[in-house]
Amino acid sequence: MAPRTSLTRTDILPMDAFIAVRKEKRAEVVALKKNRRVALGPHATFYFENFETMWWQIQEMLYIEKGGEEQVADELAAYAPLVPKGNELVATFMLEIDEPVRRARVLGSLGGVDQKLFIEVDGLRAQAVPEDDAERNREDGKTSSVHFLRFPLTPQQIEAFRKPGARILIGCEHPNYGHLAILNEDTRAALAKDFV
Repeated sequence: MAPRTSLTRTDILPMDAFIAVRKEKRAEVVALKKNRRVALGPHATFYFENFETMWWQIQEMLYIEKGGEEQVADELAAYAPLVPKGNELVATFMLEIDEPVRRARVLGSLGGVDQKLFIEVDGLRAQAVPEDDAERNREDGKTSSVHFLRFPLTPQQIEAFRKPGARILIGCEHPNYGHLAILNEDTRAALAKDFV
């Protein structure tokens, strides 16, 4: 089945319908996300998004905030663009540090980190393209703890990505956060379903 590449108002359930399926859908999304998460070094995690994860995010925001119809357009504007379009991977990149002093120090040393992230598929690199919805790096060198990224892939990279056992790396070349991770086979297979 081809992946869904757009999320529109017609996909959003009325609140009573969502409440009726919320428990079941939560279990589905938790299971789905298990193979869409990749840790990179001690502080960073990529959460790869797709139609289902963004649909869930919107429905949950509507459920929690109870903003009604007025809120729907805002949530769609925020999250619908993060649904992959069939020739890319889309990720929320989070720098997760619980301790406030350490968090401030690490974030203060990682300005521009969103420009230094990549995926490598059988030796062919795809550089991250940060969403331009907001400036996430300050002039003093501090970066945000959350970044939204696209990894556009060529047809050759997509073909290689789909092959079981393909060697896929994800990495960061920031001078203050140089790390690499190899995608395991379950994650490769899950993410390969994002391509049309």
